[in-house]
Amino acid sequence: MIRRIVALAGLALGVFFALYGLITAYDNLMPFERMWETPVIRPHEQPIPSMAKGVVPFSGGEAVLRATPAEELEPPYAEANATVLRSGKTGYSFYCVHCHGKRYDGMATVGQSFSPLPTDLRSKQVQRMSPGAMFRSISYGVPGGGRQPPLHATISVEQRWHIVSFIRSLGRRESRSNDLREER
Repeated sequence: MIRRIVALAGLALGVFFALYGLITAYDNLMPFERMWETPVIRPHEQPIPSMAKGVVPFSGGEAVLRATPAEELEPPYAEANATVLRSGKTGYSFYCVHCHGKRYDGMATVGQSFSPLPTDLRSKQVQRMSPGAMFRSISYGVPGGGRQPPLHATISVEQRWHIVSFIRSLGRRESRSNDLREER
């Protein structure tokens, strides 16, 4: 009985040291840097660099946009031109098409799995929105259970305005089936 216990203990120790040796060899042969191998950073050994001008905004910025009521938000350009619309379409196809779809109806691959469905961007409801209200919806999401995620941290202010211009340029969908969907 004692021989079995000693044999099992010896076997367990042998397995332990074999695993330890294997792990140590693997660790030493890894091509990645290890934390203990990095140079130590000692703060204040070198003078702190001065901040570049224009890094901290003194006016404007995301906080000001968020605090501004939708009816006071206006696009930074007078009229949507071809360049703005082209940029807006590119932004749409990168950020919005997955939910709202190629036909702008909310029936895209991702969008069709939501309940309620994403908004039809050519519906009366959306096309009647002011540019500021649309900008706020894209930027900060739709309050009250809407599925629109806030994209202010993902999309630049300029690109959001371009997407707004593109969506507004789509016009209203005239089909009766979409009007029925709006009523639901």
